[in-house]
Amino acid sequence: MRVGVITFPGTLDDVDAARAVRYAGAEAVSLWHADHDLKDVDAVIVPGGFSYGDYLRCGAIARFAPVMQEVVDAARKGMPVLGICNGFQILCEAHLLPGALIRNHKLHFVCRDQWLKVENNSTAWTTRYDQGAEILVPLKSGEGGYQADRSTLDELEGEGRVVFRYVGENPNGSRNDIAGITSANGRVVGLMPHPEHAIDALTGPTDDGLGMFLSLVDAVVSA
Repeated sequence: MRVGVITFPGTLDDVDAARAVRYAGAEAVSLWHADHDLKDVDAVIVPGGFSYGDYLRCGAIARFAPVMQEVVDAARKGMPVLGICNGFQILCEAHLLPGALIRNHKLHFVCRDQWLKVENNSTAWTTRYDQGAEILVPLKSGEGGYQADRSTLDELEGEGRVVFRYVGENPNGSRNDIAGITSANGRVVGLMPHPEHAIDALTGPTDDGLGMFLSLVDAVVSA
């Protein structure tokens, strides 16, 4: 299977995301922000970084990139899409996921290994985890506070669409300790922490993040 990894000007973690795809046994396909071409991929990862320098709001310019028009159309047809950190911000700006990410509540850039609780293991990206499992992956962001109005939060909680929740001290002021959410069909997932930096215990705090990429392979193969 083929997984596209988008590169925008300012993207930092595309190489790491591509490596995670290969670790899971899939082919990583580079997608350029200015192209109207998804190259027949089976899924797309929108990786972390500072797309277009994070001018305006994070992700606000990237949502208008030609490649994102194709991603939005494909996602609405059921293609699995993962947004990591800046990618999560872009998916919210593109209205593939609800809510928004704002400056961390203490206005500090947070860089640390972060425990997460798996709240939903039925998405295309989380079936390899046990419900309620706790995983350790890096978090590195300055605008990671997830915000949404009360009705949206109630909808996310009521429909089980909170995928990951921060364990322990909330690092950025996210409402309801939310670290990641999913679309109604479970195919689009966004999260602020970086699973692609936790795929090998030799280079990361754990290999807990690899489960997300293995879950995708399972989802596509069984579809």
